[in-house]
Amino acid sequence: MRFGLLINESRGPDALVKMRDRVARGADDGFSSAWVSNIFGLDALTALAVIGSQVPGIELGTGVVPTYPRHPAVLAQQALTVNTAVDGRLALGIGLSHQMVIEGMYGYSFDKPARHMREYLSVLVPLVRGEKVSFKGETLTANLGLSTPGTGDMPVLIAALAPRMLKLAGEVADGTVLWMTGPKTVAEHVVPAITEAAQAAGRPAPRIVCTLPICVTDDVEAARADASAKFEIYGQLPSYRAMLDREGVEGPGGVAIVGDEDAVSAQIEELARIGVTDFVAAEYSRDGRTREFLKTLL
Repeated sequence: MRFGLLINESRGPDALVKMRDRVARGADDGFSSAWVSNIFGLDALTALAVIGSQVPGIELGTGVVPTYPRHPAVLAQQALTVNTAVDGRLALGIGLSHQMVIEGMYGYSFDKPARHMREYLSVLVPLVRGEKVSFKGETLTANLGLSTPGTGDMPVLIAALAPRMLKLAGEVADGTVLWMTGPKTVAEHVVPAITEAAQAAGRPAPRIVCTLPICVTDDVEAARADASAKFEIYGQLPSYRAMLDREGVEGPGGVAIVGDEDAVSAQIEELARIGVTDFVAAEYSRDGRTREFLKTLL
């Protein structure tokens, strides 16, 4: 299992510098990857193009870019350009986002999201592989090829939680990027569904990138309460709420990896045992103990 870091978005005029420095520290510490979310601040792909041109070696992932606001050919062109800028180190994570964002903020229809993702991948995946596309679906049309450099082995991962999305992640994409999905759900729901889909399609074993809050501490109760407070919004969004309910926990604190070094080590070993290929740490303590422990695992 590989280890990565979730790089929290910074704000202010020096936001990119701060994020670059955190990625550079992660690379120096020996982490395999650094992942950036795309919410309402910095554009993740643009930020990674800048950061990756200054920080060598480490894989750079988006976790995740929403699909609806960008035509898949436009996203393919942008991602390939970024992949060229970072010497082929981009992992393109994409996702549907949420109905309250897509309909309430952007004004797009969120009708039949699984159909939308299937059609999106039907355009995006061939283009990033250097192929021409002639596609007409219910929601998308594309008739073009790209001359953008950077095609090849750039993985395309999708945020997949529901069964139909996990099927797509296995049979069409290269795997999934998870958030707020605990070990019970990964073992009983995610891994079987995505693995079966990949095998049925004759695809390689999918990447399963599992991102979770993590805190090495002796005060487990306080750390879980802190995680539930800091990540409260994710317990309210329907897709994540469904995963928390499946896990049988009340809120985000219930899936956080928390405890002393031995307890956290056991929880991480369990993720590897059940099939997680990449653990991405969302550190939320500030005392440095969590990072020092993670470095011992690299």
